[in-house]
Amino acid sequence: MLGIVVWGLALGQALLITGNILLVSVTALIGQSIAPQGLATVPVALQFLGLMSSTLPAALLMGRLGRKKGFLLGNVVGVIGAGLAFYAVSESLFLLFCLSTFLLGIAIGFGQQYRFAATEHAPSHKAPQAISLIMGAGVIAAVLGPNMAIWFEYLFPDVQYLGAFAVLFVLYVLTTLLIYFLPLKPLSVDERASSPRSYGQLLRQPTLIGAIAAGAIGYGVMVLIMTATPLAMHSGGFKFGDTAIVIQWHVLGMFLPSFLTGKLISRFGSYAIIQLGCVLLLTCIVINQLGQSYSIYMVALILLGVGWNFTFIGATTLLTQCYEPADKARVQGVNDLIVFSFSAAASVLAGYWHNLFGWEMLNLMMVPAIVVAMLALIVTQRRPIKEMSALN
Repeated sequence: MLGIVVWGLALGQALLITGNILLVSVTALIGQSIAPQGLATVPVALQFLGLMSSTLPAALLMGRLGRKKGFLLGNVVGVIGAGLAFYAVSESLFLLFCLSTFLLGIAIGFGQQYRFAATEHAPSHKAPQAISLIMGAGVIAAVLGPNMAIWFEYLFPDVQYLGAFAVLFVLYVLTTLLIYFLPLKPLSVDERASSPRSYGQLLRQPTLIGAIAAGAIGYGVMVLIMTATPLAMHSGGFKFGDTAIVIQWHVLGMFLPSFLTGKLISRFGSYAIIQLGCVLLLTCIVINQLGQSYSIYMVALILLGVGWNFTFIGATTLLTQCYEPADKARVQGVNDLIVFSFSAAASVLAGYWHNLFGWEMLNLMMVPAIVVAMLALIVTQRRPIKEMSALN
């Protein structure tokens, strides 16, 4: 059985992703209403920038201060960001709103460490299940996030969407209280006393390279195709409601399998599950070549979500086997920096590539990247992980 700390971290993850989806649902719309012409998406871009810029510092800070202080700091930044956003929207202050979304991005970056913290509070043979439980919390967020944006759209009748940031503020306060009372482990003696290896030494480990490549490519491919799907469906004459349902099922495909993924990894190993995830991503691309009917979009996007789930959870599990306690912060930080940089780049390129190359070609362009990830895993699997720790 997984302990109370892992379940508490899963609840924290659910609150974090709920707030993130709520934020994504309204940020661009608010930017459109208060931004100077042509700058409506700047707040969204700054949120991604805050996320990317905080992943490595968050991991390193937790490596020095411990998980509890690190998570508390991240959530306090989220409380401040949500409070500033509330004030900025109420007063139509665009620059302050930009600052608030940047701070909220930083808070989200700190929250990416929940899945790693869960493995530290579970028996080693239960690590895949712990990661899966954390990711499975996204099911709650997938349902609550968009609905909360709708329920509280006119909480304050005079200012549309202002209620969303009041709710976001409450979510971050609740998460801060949760982390404060959660009995997270302090840093171990090995983490405090040992000297970490250099980044160069760490990145000479083939297994680590394979884990990072699988996570980054799987995430990037998923975000790019997911982001381009509404554009393709709109071009095909589909109504917004049809697109929303396809995306909702895609999100469920991303998170629902989490409750089984950990058990599959324990039984078949990380490599096999990551490769299966890559096969599902390729299958999604093949299906998207068959036409642009509603059923094709639905099946392809569900497979895209499940493929991401297998690659991401599998890669995260594999990553946790690639470092000693002293190296933990550096490895986790570099991994998240690369993975979320790929996802941010994919979200930016999706619209441009869809307009330039078209839907079918955009999908086909993802095939080489997926093949690279699969080949990297085949090569690294030939070298035992124990050999990697000798590279110091």
